[in-house]
Amino acid sequence: MKLIRYFFEYVFIIIFFGLLRLLGYRIASEIGCFLGKTFGPLFRSKKIIKNNLIKFDNSLTPERITSISKEMWGNYGRILAEYPFISSFRKGDLDKYIKIENKEKLEEIKKGQPVVFVSAHFSNFELMAMAIEKAGVSLSAIYRPLNNRMVNSIMEPLRKKYICKNQIKKGINGVRESLRFFKQGVSIAIMIDQRVSEGEKINFFSHPAYTTTIPAQFVKKFGCKIQPVHIERYDKIKFKISFDEQLIFGENADNASISLKLNQWLENKIRKNPSQWIWTHDRWK
Repeated sequence: MKLIRYFFEYVFIIIFFGLLRLLGYRIASEIGCFLGKTFGPLFRSKKIIKNNLIKFDNSLTPERITSISKEMWGNYGRILAEYPFISSFRKGDLDKYIKIENKEKLEEIKKGQPVVFVSAHFSNFELMAMAIEKAGVSLSAIYRPLNNRMVNSIMEPLRKKYICKNQIKKGINGVRESLRFFKQGVSIAIMIDQRVSEGEKINFFSHPAYTTTIPAQFVKKFGCKIQPVHIERYDKIKFKISFDEQLIFGENADNASISLKLNQWLENKIRKNPSQWIWTHDRWK
C-alpha cells in the first residue's frame, strides 16, 4: 500500500513541478500557499502541531494556534511550489528576491578556517546553503533523505546540483564524512532543530528535547567557530538571509552547554516569527 502511495506522490510531483514552471515563480508560490493552507490542516500532524505550540507557549489561545498553524502551512506550500525554481535561484535569475545581510562574514570565512553553519527549518530553508556556496564558501551539508525514495530520486539530484554539491546523509557514516571534509577545509552546514535519537536531552522552550550535539563535537575537536544563519520570508515571495555573530566557546565548554546555547539562539528566532518555523516535527517526542 505504501509503495502505491509513494508512486502516486512521485507522479504528482513530476506533473505539479512541470505545471508550476510554466506559470512562473510568483504565481507558483501563491498557488502553493493556497494549497498549503487548504489541505495542510487535514494531515495527521495537526495534533503534533498543536502540542508543539502549547509547549512553545502555553498561553496561546486556540485562535492564535490556528492562525500560526495556517500561516505555517501556507509557507510549507510555498516551499514546495518554489522548488521547481531552485535552478533559477542558483543561476541568479531570481536574485532580486533574495537580500543577504552581513555578507562580509562569508568573505572572512573564505579566507580563514572552516566553520560550522547552524540553522533551522525556517521559511525556504534550502536557499541558505545555496547562498553560502554561491558566495564561494567550500561547504558540505548534512541532510535527511525523504522517506519516499522515488520522490527523493528527484529532489536529491536537485539539491546536489543547485543547493550544495557536497550532500551528506545524516547518521554515523555522515558524521565521519563531514569530519573528512572539515579536515580538508570544507565548512559544514547542519539543521539543529529536529529530534535526533543519538543526541542529548537539552532544554528547548523549557522542555527537555533530544538535540543534536554534532556542532558541539566539532567545537570540542577542532576549536572552530559556529556561524548561525537565518532566513526570513517577507512580502510573500522575498527572502532575507542573515548571518548572526559567530559563537565562540572556551575550552571548558561541554556538549550540553554548547547545545543549550544553540537551542537558545533558535528559540529567539522562533519567538520573532513562529509561523515561519515548521511545527510538524515531533520535537519533544
